[in-house]
Amino acid sequence: MRSVSAAALLAAVGLVSAQQSQFSIQSEDAIKRTASTIAWDMLQYYKGNLTGQTPGILPGPPPAGDYYWWEGGAMWGTLIDYWAWTGDESYNKEIMEALQWQVGVNKDYMPHNVTASLGNDDQGFWGMSAMLAAENKFPDPPSDKPQWLALAQAVFNTQASPDRHDTTCGGGLRWQIPFANNGYNYKNSIANGCFFNLGARLARYTNNATYSDWAIKTWDWMEKIGFIDPETYAIYDGANIGTECKDINKAQFSYNNGVFAQGAAFMYNYTNGDQKWKERTAKLVDRGLKTFFPNGIAVEPSCENINTCTTDMITFKGFVHRWYSVITQVAPFTAEQIKPILKKSSEAAIKQCTGGALGRQCGFKWATGSYDGKTGAGQEMSALAAVSALLIDRAKPPVTAKSGGTSEGNPDAGGGGDDFRKHSRPVTAGDKAGASILTLLVLGSACGVFGWMSFGV
Repeated sequence: MRSVSAAALLAAVGLVSAQQSQFSIQSEDAIKRTASTIAWDMLQYYKGNLTGQTPGILPGPPPAGDYYWWEGGAMWGTLIDYWAWTGDESYNKEIMEALQWQVGVNKDYMPHNVTASLGNDDQGFWGMSAMLAAENKFPDPPSDKPQWLALAQAVFNTQASPDRHDTTCGGGLRWQIPFANNGYNYKNSIANGCFFNLGARLARYTNNATYSDWAIKTWDWMEKIGFIDPETYAIYDGANIGTECKDINKAQFSYNNGVFAQGAAFMYNYTNGDQKWKERTAKLVDRGLKTFFPNGIAVEPSCENINTCTTDMITFKGFVHRWYSVITQVAPFTAEQIKPILKKSSEAAIKQCTGGALGRQCGFKWATGSYDGKTGAGQEMSALAAVSALLIDRAKPPVTAKSGGTSEGNPDAGGGGDDFRKHSRPVTAGDKAGASILTLLVLGSACGVFGWMSFGV
């Protein structure tokens, strides 16, 4: 990694020193140069490679820094794709160190020092990055270290455990894992979406129907409870268990659509073109492009125009660019619809990267055509994802165990269980009161509910 001495300059986000972007995506070489620079700029926010700092995480959690634990896992996934699509190995050492450092004592991405904000989605993002390492044939760890496939299986197995699937709302994962956490009484789409996505990808990689059975079960539950609208394919955020999930928060976020769309595409591929999964993939993609890419440029409509997006929400555009790009590989019938829109959105992303002392910092509001005066790891991560994903046509599709995959698995990984959270507690009157409070927040103030939801992903 290059020197981090420029971090102070990059932090001068209030300056707009160039009205015209320095970046270009007009050729493969230009895309690689642009992606390389943005990757370096993004990593100026990472301090885990400095003496005395913790590898793998971005500064935080609040108030110690802006970022929760999960965003580090998302960043390494972004860099794995960057490596796979550009061939640049500059950050492979940091990726390897980070993904190994954060595995936790049970090698399941539940380190005990992050339990105060540990959600199923947080764990899921780290698990999906490990899965991505296996699918992209990222260099395997030393033999005495946990392997990528085994880590993904460990995350899946802990989330498939009966401890995580209680009878409230007829099943489904809660948002948070420890019962003392804010959000433990909330079941949401992203927690179940990460589980669904991981199950679909493990099914394809291993050809083991156990994983696909869980993916099917999760999809069916999402539709039954109303988090996925079977007519419009809108995916809503979640609901509180105190009302048996009847108080659905109908905010729509792009990463919910993206994580399910990619999972459905992997199920389509795994089932050799099953019509049901083709239809689901097509409808999710159609809904996603219309909702989150108006005028062909990525936006986060639930928060962007009213300036309520949290640090977490600022990252979502990049995930959708990456996930939709991979959809075109595993479900090629979508390519003609997806690729032109992602190209236009990427052009808008780099056009506004004109901020900071170096005149190239990226903001969040791509559709405005100008830098919005605020940057951070999430803004750079999303721009990096958008740019590097333009190389998808030259990239190899995700491998499987039978098509060149080398990562060793362990179907029994994750056997340590939730040793910090032995049993779920029953729903109480306090939970039901909490549900009423949340409903009032949802109905009365988007800002209020987004603030409550900002405790992690």
